[in-house]
This record gives sequence, C-alpha cells and structure tokens, in this order.
Amino acid sequence: MTTDEQTADREIVLSRIVNGPRRLVFKAFTEVRHLAQWWGPDGFTTTTRAFAFREGGDWDFTMHGPDGTDFPNWITFQEIVAPERIRLVHGTFKDDPERFDQVITFTDLGERTDLEMRTVFPTKAHKDLVVEQYGAVEGGKQTLGRLAAYIEKEGEI
Repeated sequence: MTTDEQTADREIVLSRIVNGPRRLVFKAFTEVRHLAQWWGPDGFTTTTRAFAFREGGDWDFTMHGPDGTDFPNWITFQEIVAPERIRLVHGTFKDDPERFDQVITFTDLGERTDLEMRTVFPTKAHKDLVVEQYGAVEGGKQTLGRLAAYIEKEGEI
C-alpha cells in the first residue's frame, strides 16, 4: 500500500492554477504583508502575533470570520524548499494534539503555477469534522481563489 492509499481517507487535496510565475506565488507565502491580503476564506481577515518563515519557525495568528468569530491558529514550518515546496504542521496552538500536516507544492508552468495543498489529518474523524463543521474544502478553495486574485491584482510583489 502506498502512502497516498494509507492516508487517502484522512486527506484533503486542493489545487489551483494561478496566473503568476512560481517564484511570485511562492513569495506570497513568505511575508505577513502578503499573507494578510489573501489568507483565509472569503470575508476573513488575519491578525499575526508572530511570524518566522524559516524551517522550525512559527506563524502564530488569528483568523477573524465575517461574523466576528475568532479562530486561533499556529503553524510551524518544517521544510522550505524555495520555490518548490513548503511542509508545515498546523493546529490551533503550538503542539496541538489535533494538528495536521500540510505540504504545499508549487509546480512551474512558465507564467503560471500549479499550486497544490495536500493536508493529512491525524484521523478520518478529524478530517470529516473540519469538512462538515468548518467547511474546510470550500474554505480552502476560497483561500486559493483569494491568493490567485491577489497575484493577478498585484502583479509583481
């Protein structure tokens, strides 16, 4: 059994072609000033408390929903291979036992980029919960849409 087969029932895989070169799309993930413009589903904003884009570095932030609900988040960057891949662990807080793994890959298509976000949850039940209760698939699609719009609007960031 391959790794994909072992984790398929615990995974969410989202992808989008972004109209922008890979180095630019990757750069949108590397600085808070960029992330603040597009991170999160439609209508969400983000407040960052700490951000260190390096292997072992953390991003401590809160996403604010359009209804005023706050969602604390903590990301630890585990591997950064610029401009190809970012591997991270994402939870509500540092060392959250329900944290999940995510790999973001950036495939060069010339003036466009194929962006894939592969998220693996600790259990199928946890994946099902975030899909059903928090709309993770639709929210992820909206987030990638916001990224694409930001890249197209800003051009060179």
